[in-house]
Amino acid sequence: MRIHRPAAARFGAGRGFGMEPFDVSAVGFLVLDTLCTPADAMPPKGGATFVDSMTMTVAGTAGAAAFDCAILGASVRIASEVGRDPMGDWLVAALEERGVDTALVSRNPNVQTSMSMLPIGRDGARAAFFSPGTCRTFGLDKSGIEAASEARIVLLGGTGLLDAFDGPPSAQLLKMARARGRTTVFDLILANAETARLVEPLLPDIDYFVPSIDEAAAMSGESEPAKVAKWFKDRGVRNAILTLERDGAFVDPERGEPFRLPAHKVDLVDTTGCGDAFTAGIAAGLAKGWDIRECARFANAAAAQVAMGLGSQGRLSGFEGTVEAMNTWPLRD
Repeated sequence: MRIHRPAAARFGAGRGFGMEPFDVSAVGFLVLDTLCTPADAMPPKGGATFVDSMTMTVAGTAGAAAFDCAILGASVRIASEVGRDPMGDWLVAALEERGVDTALVSRNPNVQTSMSMLPIGRDGARAAFFSPGTCRTFGLDKSGIEAASEARIVLLGGTGLLDAFDGPPSAQLLKMARARGRTTVFDLILANAETARLVEPLLPDIDYFVPSIDEAAAMSGESEPAKVAKWFKDRGVRNAILTLERDGAFVDPERGEPFRLPAHKVDLVDTTGCGDAFTAGIAAGLAKGWDIRECARFANAAAAQVAMGLGSQGRLSGFEGTVEAMNTWPLRD
């Protein structure tokens, strides 16, 4: 079967390539996830519950997005912080093995690496035990912010958990990126109504806003995807892309009419990291110069592959496999 590839399918074929050393710079939340499945109930005290599988993954709205962008063939830099501990060692080694530049990952000797323990139910739903650790201490000085914006796509992920970077530092990153002609992408996690006060000042400098519908609804006070997207666009966002879990995505572009994109039909194992993979697909597509519809289709296929396995990378394949999934896998009704 012939696989359709959108125009400018090679990384670097978009406008301005060659002027920046990276396709994507991911800034913010990096966490080590440990997962097991199936886990529908807590083990009895003093006892044990046998599960089919366990794993560790590079996770977080910056960490998983960076890792997934690299899987999809982009050149990637990450700016974050880990502890000077075995968890931090593992994360940095895993990122570097995948080809992600970690020069802007700082090591904190006094705070543990951000870490989660995730029991995954038979229905793919997850719960979490979470130790915030270094996501609360991550920061960049002016030179670090300049270095973090040395990419065609600047992705900020994790607002609301980045205690030391939320507020003016995040605004400075996005403003600098925009001033330097970069494209900005924004995602977050565990957002609620209180997170809106941190997010609103950033909105005019966000080109592509990629939250889940639940997070965006909590911040906006709206519930219908069209109204939620409009709320953010009215406050400066250029393109609002809402992930709808098993219902796919809703896209309200800067130009053209809004549209819905159904999710792919897959055997669901774990929803962990699906949103991060979707954001990575958007960033990777933008780095190729694709239009927003093609980016969303590619992102949809990336998320579907992650849902089929355990952890933030699931069964995510490389660029060719994701294009094939995008063009051949059936969509939900």
